[in-house]
Amino acid sequence: MLRYPVIFIAMLTAYGSAMPGCTEAAPKGLLQLTPRPAPIINLRDIDGKPYRLKDELGSVVFVHFWASWCRPCRREMPAIQNMWNTLKKEGLKIALINTAENEDTVFSFLATYAPDIRPLMDRDGQVTEKWQPRGLPATYLVGHKGNVRYQALGGRPWDEEAYLEFIRQLIRESR
Repeated sequence: MLRYPVIFIAMLTAYGSAMPGCTEAAPKGLLQLTPRPAPIINLRDIDGKPYRLKDELGSVVFVHFWASWCRPCRREMPAIQNMWNTLKKEGLKIALINTAENEDTVFSFLATYAPDIRPLMDRDGQVTEKWQPRGLPATYLVGHKGNVRYQALGGRPWDEEAYLEFIRQLIRESR
């Protein structure tokens, strides 16, 4: 009698680890979501230049919410920098969203942990609230059609091969 629930759970696990059309299994900690339109992101970067998520349609976007006071964010940010160095030439876009901190704090933090990534400033936390992460850090992978497809809560080793290859597969799907 226990055999059937085990088979059912195995089937759910196998289905939930890969999107239809995506041949790579999702790495540990990456949750497949029912695709839904990504909430609007209209922010300015640390230099005041505008960023709109809708301008990235046609690309896979790594949307990441973080804060400098967050210990897991501190541990994860070098891996995000390494991932970005590896995948930006392959077409990955990134929206690195700081939640409600000032420019000096963000500048000092990123100078140490991710100097090549353009931070977006969610000064009043309204964009973060629309996305409703359950904590920081929180990452969403938005597909080329503008739908949120995957979510990761907590830090991840984004520069490890399993994560890099999975994101590469998403990028290949967008072509």
